[in-house]
Amino acid sequence: MKLFVITSRIPYPLEKGDKLRIFHQLKGLSKTQKIYLCALQSPFGKEHENAKVVLSEFCEEVHFIKCSLFQVAFSLIKSLFNGLPFQTALFTDANAKKRVDQLIENIKPNHIYCQLTRAAEYVREKKYPKTLDYMDVFSKGMERRGENSKMISKWLYKWEASKQKAYEKTIFDAFDSHTIITEEDRNHIEHPLKDKIRVIRNGVDFDYFKPISKASKYDIVFVGNMGYAPNIDAAIFLCKEILPLIKKEIPDVKILLAGAQPSLTVQNLRSESVKISGWLEDVRTAYSESKIFIAPMRIGTGLQNKLLEAMAMEKACITTSIANKALQAPKNTILIGNTPEELAENCIHLLTNKTQRNIQAQQGNKFVKETYQWTKTTELLNKLFL
Repeated sequence: MKLFVITSRIPYPLEKGDKLRIFHQLKGLSKTQKIYLCALQSPFGKEHENAKVVLSEFCEEVHFIKCSLFQVAFSLIKSLFNGLPFQTALFTDANAKKRVDQLIENIKPNHIYCQLTRAAEYVREKKYPKTLDYMDVFSKGMERRGENSKMISKWLYKWEASKQKAYEKTIFDAFDSHTIITEEDRNHIEHPLKDKIRVIRNGVDFDYFKPISKASKYDIVFVGNMGYAPNIDAAIFLCKEILPLIKKEIPDVKILLAGAQPSLTVQNLRSESVKISGWLEDVRTAYSESKIFIAPMRIGTGLQNKLLEAMAMEKACITTSIANKALQAPKNTILIGNTPEELAENCIHLLTNKTQRNIQAQQGNKFVKETYQWTKTTELLNKLFL
């Protein structure tokens, strides 16, 4: 079976959640399907030197299409009047669409798999069986960002959220089947047939993310793309509101913020107590050299892969209710808090209680191994496509 896959980004290296998801899905699907990958690239995006080589290991063909700055700007201007969300207009290029059309005509796939609504305009009219992976719900993410913004930014986020919500509903009917990452995200899609959206969870590469015995250089670690708004917000929340409360009990506490593309705001959080690592070739180092992991998420949607990875590496984890609604981890596997006081108390409890820390880490590891397997998710996708 020929599977044509279109993505809004080149899915390598794996520094973003959407890249991680599609990379492992394609790797698994390639065992039973012939994969033809078409990855869009933003005008400012840079192609990793090994991306095509790595992806070609499990794809029949790999095509990268770089969008034109002029065409994207034109799409953004049009979106002010035609209702297309900015998130979709940002990846829509009329010339790139012609190239996609030609590829599909040449390949004649049995099925088209579109990752994210960002790429939906390229294939919405195609008369082939099609599946759309919403992954998570952009409209809800924009709405939450608006709640934490001020003045003009607040209005812009709310406007984009309303456009996204309408688009998520109307694009549904252009596809034969649909997938999403969690039940929580599915509940936010405003379509009468939303219950037909299949929940396809993420997984963890347990051969890669496994416990590593190392001396702890840090007490607390937070991992993520540090140029991504929800992670920036979480980093600020951790360092400015939670950390001062922890220091009252543990004055010499050390925090590591690890991840690609740290924004200037994140870099300015650097202090004697906070280290900013930037991109790490091997992110396991950040997990293994820290005692506990925290994901103090207040905005954003979808599943936090960072929590899966930390649990797989047998790290005791702390997060918020928003993040755990997607994760659905039981009480004995994770600590939950929402206020600075609750999260600081959880950190202090685990840092000063090694026995409890180890028990929770082991329970968390057991939970992810039982719940989040890439083989199970690709098996579900295979059945859906067939």
